[in-house]
Amino acid sequence: MMQRKTILVAPLNWGLGHATRCIPIINELIIHGFKVIVAGDGAALLLLQKEFPKLEHIELPSYNITYPRKGNKFRWNLLLKVPHILKTIAAEKRRVSKIVEEYNIKGIISDNRWGVISKKVPSVFVTHQLHVLSGSTTSITSKLHQNIIRKFTECWIPDFKGPRNLSGKLGHINDLDFPVKYIGTLSRLRQEEITKNYDILILLSGPEPQRTMLEKRLLAEFKDDARNILLVRGVVENEETVSYFGNIKIINYLKTDALSQAINESELVVARSGYTTIMDLAALEKKCFFIPTPGQYEQKYLAKRLKEKGIVASCKQRSFTKKKLLSVTLYSGLSKEKHTQDYGKLFSLFHSK
Repeated sequence: MMQRKTILVAPLNWGLGHATRCIPIINELIIHGFKVIVAGDGAALLLLQKEFPKLEHIELPSYNITYPRKGNKFRWNLLLKVPHILKTIAAEKRRVSKIVEEYNIKGIISDNRWGVISKKVPSVFVTHQLHVLSGSTTSITSKLHQNIIRKFTECWIPDFKGPRNLSGKLGHINDLDFPVKYIGTLSRLRQEEITKNYDILILLSGPEPQRTMLEKRLLAEFKDDARNILLVRGVVENEETVSYFGNIKIINYLKTDALSQAINESELVVARSGYTTIMDLAALEKKCFFIPTPGQYEQKYLAKRLKEKGIVASCKQRSFTKKKLLSVTLYSGLSKEKHTQDYGKLFSLFHSK
């Protein structure tokens, strides 16, 4: 019997989006006969442990990326962490080198983890950001990111190449000098026609303290609201917990099937404009309202782009009130693009060595 090839999958621990969009990739790897080992840190690793309890999991060094309380200071806060990030990347590379040897790894899929790479096996970098928006330093951050991607065997972009794409200028650049494949949008969720149980679903995630700051603002805004509201905090813990705040049901996190059901059961979703969230809500064709994370240029760009296209309403965190949700009816809402990815062909890279 032919031994299965082992693939290492490692998402960045920055919110939950990088981990959740790896779930469909992991599922397809398993379907196509690969053995998968998951690596990461923090909530991202814990989430994948809960989704795939039978897979082997390995902890990697943490980048420890957080947001300042004032979003406009995020860029400078990140610059101060550059020495730590570079040190982490070096440690990550050393750890991955040992993992490749110890577990006989035949391929690597890194979702935005810069140090998860090996010259000994095909190494894929998953990102929707060829352009990394950072205000006046966008050209610098984009070049730096492209230089990192260039070291990998291939870059997989979870989006469509044509005009009906979701990432806009983030994921689309002409005349690139490294291999790029557009693999279609990724979502672990499935659309269902079921009875609506919630008027509003609030989906939170992302680095602290901004996640908690938005949670407190939304709880204060909806505390006396008569509608049926579910708030999923996006805080992955060992046990699922449920509490109530007036008419608001609060759950710390939901695994894939339960989250898919909750979104399908909801009339409207209020969430950050993170790219993975956008892909998930497009897959379920949900009416939604976005509140981008202060200081995160990528989320601000995506929210503004969808608003200008008449697809999704949005506003700044500091100006949100529940009355803003009345504008949702003026927008068309997200829709899914029909696309069938040939994963056998995509994964053929790992059979090349």
